[in-house]
This record gives sequence, structure tokens and C-alpha cells, in this order.
Amino acid sequence: MCGRFTQTATTEQLIEEFMLDESFEAEARYNIAPTQTVAAVRESEGKRKLALLKWGLVPSWSKDPTIGVRMINARSETVAEKPSFRSAFKKRRCIVPSTGFYEWQKVDAKKEPYFIGMRGRNVFGIAGLWESWEGPDGYLETCTLLTTSANELVKSIHERMPVILSHDDYGRWLDMKTTADELHALFRPFSTEMMEMYRVDKHVNSPKNDDPSCIAPV
Repeated sequence: MCGRFTQTATTEQLIEEFMLDESFEAEARYNIAPTQTVAAVRESEGKRKLALLKWGLVPSWSKDPTIGVRMINARSETVAEKPSFRSAFKKRRCIVPSTGFYEWQKVDAKKEPYFIGMRGRNVFGIAGLWESWEGPDGYLETCTLLTTSANELVKSIHERMPVILSHDDYGRWLDMKTTADELHALFRPFSTEMMEMYRVDKHVNSPKNDDPSCIAPV
């Protein structure tokens, strides 16, 4: 699964990488956790914009928004069939910008945190889905991150990793006319050669800690 990630790219980097059609002020985040607000790229009428979504997808038919706590990830292998995700998979896809994610390795009775990202700390896009849920206080927009089997790098500490899209695949993912077969072809583990992984301090274990020391190598 993917339960924590970072987004430290600048406004200029985000606009260039995702070809966004708006100006905004990017906030560096070093320890994004479930139920927090995340930035996601959505496309409408040929224009791409960032939306702020709550991490943890709440299906439109749900009676209780707390279900989102259990919907932070969607397995790419079954996303087209699962009732919680299949509608969003067809009609509401997004890309969540990230500069890295965390995973924990079990060592005896303890868990050691690791940071995983691109060499050079380049920003990348994680395949996501979003939903709009109507409650007594208005509309709540939420999202989930897709996962796939781990590549050779991540596999040494965990069996799953986020679905990382290549730059050339952003358009296909955001185009609602893309066929199911084309979409499933994107769910491959990302290239190991382009990534790096190293152990970080347990400072990252607490979602309250959101600062550069979270990604500092031990």
C-alpha cells in the first residue's frame, strides 16, 4: 500500500511537469497522511488544473463519509470491478503529484521507515481516482491512490507500490475516452533504474511531523 508520501516540487516544476493551465502557490509537504488534503491534477475541457481533495475516497453512494479512512488505496488489478472504485475509474481519474513515498520494513519486532523516490528528487505523478460525496454540509471531494506490485527496488521491503505514471502517459490517464485495455497497460511497476530508496528516521512515523528532516537519510 501507499500510506504516506511527499510533495515538495515548486509551483514552476508542477506547471511544467503536468502542463497545468493555472497559477497557484505550491506548499512543500514532507509527510502527507491519510485524511489530509492533497493536491491532484484533473482535466476538464482540455485544461488541467489542481484540485484540493481529501485523501480517502468516499463513494457517492456511501451513507457514512468515514469509509474514506479505509479507501486510501485501490488495487489496480481489481479497480475496474470493485463497487467502491469502478465508477470513478471510468469517469473520474486524476493524477496526484509526488516527490516520494514512505514504506516500512519489518525488522524483528520493529518497523524501519524508508523513503522512495526518483533519482534527483524529480516530481512524478501517481495514478488516482476522485469522487464527490454530498452530505448535510455540502459536497466533499475525495481521492484514492492506485497501487501495483512492487518493482525490484521496493520489493526488498514491501510487496506493493503506487502506480507511477510516466510523463508520456498523463494524457491517456486523464482522457476518459481511453479504453480499459490501454489503462490496464499503465499499471506496471515503475522502472527500478530511475528510483532510489534509503532509510529515514522514525521522526516520520508521526503525521504531526511535516518537515525536511522526514526525508533526511539515516
